Parts: sequence; structure tokens; C-alpha cells
Amino acid sequence: MLKLLDHLEEWLITFLMGAATLIIFIAVVHRYLSGLAIPYLQDYLLSLNFSWAQELCIIMFVWMAKFGAAYGVRTGIHVGVDVLVNRLSAKNRFKFIVFGLLAGATFTGIIGTLGGWLVWENGMHYAVFNLLNLETVDIPEGPVTPDLEWPTWIVYLAIPLGSYLMCFRFLQVTWRFINTGELPHSQSSLVEEEIERPAENINWLGMDDNLHPHSITKPLNGKSTP
Repeated sequence: MLKLLDHLEEWLITFLMGAATLIIFIAVVHRYLSGLAIPYLQDYLLSLNFSWAQELCIIMFVWMAKFGAAYGVRTGIHVGVDVLVNRLSAKNRFKFIVFGLLAGATFTGIIGTLGGWLVWENGMHYAVFNLLNLETVDIPEGPVTPDLEWPTWIVYLAIPLGSYLMCFRFLQVTWRFINTGELPHSQSSLVEEEIERPAENINWLGMDDNLHPHSITKPLNGKSTP
């Protein structure tokens, strides 16, 4: 199960991005060709309705953003200000990092719970009861989207699912950090560090980040670091 979760975000984001790109491409081509006075073809194209394409792509991008945030937690690509934390002693830095990760897990867990309640009250309650053939009196059916006419609770479902996945990733990173002392570190930051490092190779602030072990060895003040 955990192996399935290891790349869940990549699979979802790849599928949603590819599908959104294809839908937008088809909609643009359809709009362009519909403006050409080609007998029979123009009439056929005008009979096709692609007004839903924009709304569907917006929904896809919302889902991409939520699961992309969870991906960012797992890979360490979120922006973080750790200047003060890196100047603390190793013991205090460990405590602050664990506190920050657990705070992130708590926050995303709360957002996921509130989002789940929003989804339930926004029409999921009615849908589940109706599916189970239970009494639905005084239970609102919930609004629908303008073009697709989908229940909006399906769209809002990205909030609890994405937030709970972020919560899980925060807990996963916390557990790994407690056991190994390592935090996820994106490869893009390594590239930026190589580009922006001063030519003199001077460690200006004297606070190497030893929480993110690098596989690249770099000279520092004329000496090589492992």
C-alpha cells in the first residue's frame, strides 16, 4: 500500500495535466475550425458543444494544485525560511524542525477535516443516502456546476483528499527525520546553489546546512567537504 502511495501524486498530476492539455487543444481547434466556412464540416462542428471544456480544466487545475502541494511536502520543494533555525544548536534545531513538521501535519489535518465536513454538507450527504436508498427528507441535494452540471461536492472533494494526503506526507517526513536526521531536498535547489555560490567559495554566514546531505562535494575555503 505504501509503495502505491509513493508516486500517487505524480500519477494524478501527470494524468490531470495531460488530460487538461488535450481538452484545451481540442477545444481551441474546434473553435478555430468552426469559424471557417467549410460546407458540412462547419455545420457539424457547430453542433458540437465544448462550452464545458474551460470549466473542466479549471477543476482539473484545482485538483492538480492540491495534490501538487502534497508532492511538494514529500520532495521538499516548498519555500521555507530556515535561517534562524540553522543557527541553533543541533539539539534545539532538531526540536524546532520536528515541531514545524508536526504543526504542518496538524494544520493540514484540520483543513482536511473541515473540508470533509464542507463536502458532506454540500451534497455528498444526499448522494450517499440516495445511493443507499435511505431517507433523504430535509437533506439538501446541493448545488451543481454551471456548465458540466456536476455536483459541486465532487469538485470540493479535492480539499479533504489533498489536505489529508499533505498531512500524511508531513507525518512521513517527520518519521524519517526523527530516524535518519534527513529532510527531503529538491534537486532544483542544488542547481540554484551551484549557480548562486560566490566565485570565492566563501561560506559567508558560516552555517552549512547539514540537514540535507548532498551527494555533490564542493570546495569550501580551499578545502574539500565530503
